[in-house]
Amino acid sequence: MPIKYIPFFPDPIEGQAILDNFKRTLKYKGSYDITGRLKRGMPLYEMEKQETVGENKDGNLVIRGECVSACAYLKEQGIFVDLVYIDPPFASGADYAKKVYIRKNPKVAEAIVKAEEELDVGDAFRTFEETMYGDVWDKEKYLNWMYENLMAIKSVMSETGSIYVHLDWHIGHYVKILLDEIFGEHNFRNEIIWCYKTSLRSSSRSFGRDHDSILFYAVNDTVTIHPDKSDFPASESTLKRWGDYADEDGFVSNKHFAGSESTIIDTTDETKGFNINNGIPRDWWELSANVAKGNTDEVIAGKYATQKPLELLNRIIKSSSDDNMVIADFFGGSGVASVAANKLGRRFIHCDIGINSIQTTRDRLVADKAEFDILEIKDGVSLYRNPQQTMDKIKSLISGLKNDGGLDNFWDGSISDSKLGSIPVYVPNLMDSSTKLLDEVLMNRILHEAVPDLNSNVKKVIVYYIDVTDKAEIEKFIKEDDSTIIDIELRDLKEVLDDVVVEDYAEFSCEQVQENLLPEYKVDIKRFMSDRVNQKIDAFNQKAFANSSEKKPYNPIIISEYGLELIEFISLDCTDDSSMWHSDSEIKIDKLGYMIVNGIKIKDFWDGSIKSDKEPLKLKIRNICGDETVHLI
Repeated sequence: MPIKYIPFFPDPIEGQAILDNFKRTLKYKGSYDITGRLKRGMPLYEMEKQETVGENKDGNLVIRGECVSACAYLKEQGIFVDLVYIDPPFASGADYAKKVYIRKNPKVAEAIVKAEEELDVGDAFRTFEETMYGDVWDKEKYLNWMYENLMAIKSVMSETGSIYVHLDWHIGHYVKILLDEIFGEHNFRNEIIWCYKTSLRSSSRSFGRDHDSILFYAVNDTVTIHPDKSDFPASESTLKRWGDYADEDGFVSNKHFAGSESTIIDTTDETKGFNINNGIPRDWWELSANVAKGNTDEVIAGKYATQKPLELLNRIIKSSSDDNMVIADFFGGSGVASVAANKLGRRFIHCDIGINSIQTTRDRLVADKAEFDILEIKDGVSLYRNPQQTMDKIKSLISGLKNDGGLDNFWDGSISDSKLGSIPVYVPNLMDSSTKLLDEVLMNRILHEAVPDLNSNVKKVIVYYIDVTDKAEIEKFIKEDDSTIIDIELRDLKEVLDDVVVEDYAEFSCEQVQENLLPEYKVDIKRFMSDRVNQKIDAFNQKAFANSSEKKPYNPIIISEYGLELIEFISLDCTDDSSMWHSDSEIKIDKLGYMIVNGIKIKDFWDGSIKSDKEPLKLKIRNICGDETVHLI
């Protein structure tokens, strides 16, 4: 239950599309449902600090949670953002999966080193896929979701702030209309076209789709903007006329054009003349879509679905911010925006609902020597690694729930009861933040839209919720509504998952050793078991067996009796503070089995141990799917 609600705006802004004071330019089913939530405000939940990396004097934040709730927290704390970059789902209809790599068994690492063998990629990489999120949206629901998120984001932007919204052809034209409503048409600056240097898509029925659109809006006329003109080289005619006179930095001295009849020379530096590379910044950018060419370290961070190149974020951040400004990405993914901001001397806020995003970003920022806090919004949504996996798990755990083709898609199926017959079941979609909180707005929709469409034989429905404004108030609201005689039962969805998540198991020992000049503490991992990862591997093996043939023989993933191949990351906490995690020593094992020690990649295989110069109190182990378990030493 939220602590309280934070208003989107303190007062209506004249001419803005807000609450009930406007006629929407874009009308679609459900477009007015959102007005109730906007009036109510952004739900503010308890925020729990998970970890602090460095001193973090600049207040950099990595937040696990949804955009609207994160904005409520920022506004309550008086934190405002100077530049927003978001790369939200594109409503593309695609499912995005993470490739999970089985690590090399550290028990045989020593033999590999002695043989001086470099692992063969084809033999070493045993993988399976795990769904990250589904970009499968009903268009109307997507637009409602985007509208509320954009309203929340604007509420925490500074007076000189700007926002870049990264989309493609699936939904960009609709979202531009929403942005016009929220920020005002007069604050539209550019539609930037990011052209890929190489074609990614082609079809015999269309031209190649080789660009994304980035919509650039400002809060008002005082926006910060200074494009890096060095990105735009001289034209052919300029090179032909002045190229021979330019120095290595592109400057042409005054002496070379003194007395020239030309009146178009930009004498930006009276002592050196002008720079032939200072062309006019264009609204189309030709950049490679290849992440590897964006200077990202895939070994440290891991490949992430829909990841964008660092070069793209560098250009945006340099163009629309100054040193020490706050850069935020509320759909942060792999954390490229935060890494770019840190490299360029800006402060950053990274937000994402998925634990894999938080871990990937955390590891990347540690390698980049950044300082930050990791916070988690305690809103009840972070039940599993990401919302998509939670949704997949939930439907298999609700006893008796089955698909029912006779029901509207609002309902997720039905349960058969010997006395009551078919009972429709509603489960909130965790991908859509507008349904996560059961309030009077959602309940009113259930009572007056969903329930009236049910068959007259239905006597009862079950409504699951993740969070509720006030259960007693909602039950009173249902009782006082006389529009239906159908019994409506409310159930807490979190109770379904309470007994499902089994903690990973580890056997380990800790001793003081002196292998070098100074004594150290060494923790040896003897055995590791993860029920959650083993289930994924079993499912992969079953599918591989079913699809096997003479040409494609069955080749199962087999884990050793020690199970250390299932470990991706280990960390030791040597600080006497139980309130949050302090990583005093950490090792990440890359997909080849090499180690990244405290953010620095080394060419040594992991041997199953971790060392610290201080006595460790707690051990954290992250499995290859991203689940983390803390063990007391």
